[in-house]
Parts: sequence; C-alpha cells; structure tokens
Amino acid sequence: MNQVSLVGRITKDPELRKLQEGRVQTNFILAVNRNYKNQNGEIEADFVFCTAWGRLADNVVKYCGKGSLIGVSGRLQSRSYQKEDGKRTYITEVIGEEVRFLVLKDREGGVASEAGLASQQASVAAEFTKEFHLPNTEKEKLPIV
Repeated sequence: MNQVSLVGRITKDPELRKLQEGRVQTNFILAVNRNYKNQNGEIEADFVFCTAWGRLADNVVKYCGKGSLIGVSGRLQSRSYQKEDGKRTYITEVIGEEVRFLVLKDREGGVASEAGLASQQASVAAEFTKEFHLPNTEKEKLPIV
C-alpha cells in the first residue's frame, strides 16, 4: 500500500507548467510540522516536495499562494535524473491525488476568500487549525477561514 497524507503550508507561490502533450503540472514544497519541540522549545518542520497534475494542478495554482495551509493526499514516488554535470540526483516526492484547501492565502500574502469551499469543509478546517502549530507564523494570529 502506498498512501500518504500531509497537512502543511506552501513555501512559495506555485506555478503552472504546460507540457508538450497538453498536460499541465505544478510542483510545490509543503512545510509540515513535526510532532515535537527541539531542545530550544521550537517546533521544527520537514519540507516535502509535492507534484500535482491536470485539473488538480490548475486549482492549486489558482487558489493557493505562499503560506496557504493545505492537506495533500497521494502516493510516494521515487525517481532520478542526470544533472548537466553528469551527477545522478534522486528525488522522493508526493504525487498529489487530492488537495484540501484549509486556509488560503493569495499571491499578495492576504487571506483569500473561501474560494468556493463548502461550509462543511470550512468548519472542519476551522476545527483542525485550532490546535495546529504553524511554522514561520511570525507571531501573528492567522484568521481561520
């Protein structure tokens, strides 16, 4: 079984790539908090490379900006490629199959509207984010959508 579910913040504005076959794709990095504090009392985060394809990629690019809190469900995939210098690079990434938009930020850093979220999904997001510690919040209280 190959399934993964993560909740975290997007680290930079995602961009849509159009491929030769007419397919669209986006990559983004998700900052996911660890479940413990380090020796300094800080919550550390892991930075996970994620990929979305097709309509899912369109929606991520359309509705999410840097700092958006999203949930991603999908599968792990490993691949490798050869760099220009001849060295082989290995990547493990999450291929997103479903994305839940929890707290959206537009590309200017403001909080976006509910962007068509059903009120039930918004209430689930509000309940989830009450106890969720976010990386790099700059000590500001984030509104819950």
